[in-house]
Amino acid sequence: MNLTDKQIARFQELYKTRFHKDLDREKAYDMGIKLVRMMQIVYKPMTVADFKQLQERRKQTANL
Repeated sequence: MNLTDKQIARFQELYKTRFHKDLDREKAYDMGIKLVRMMQIVYKPMTVADFKQLQERRKQTANL
């Protein structure tokens, strides 16, 4: 996986805005890759069936 120069620059901007610290290109690339990888591992889109199941579970447990 690679990040483009534009993506790295954007990550640097966002990081500076949020944390008030500058990142060099190498550090920004490394942190950006780690963030993308973490999101790939953690994020799982919800299917329509999953959503319906969640709604049913909420209805059943609403009065507990």
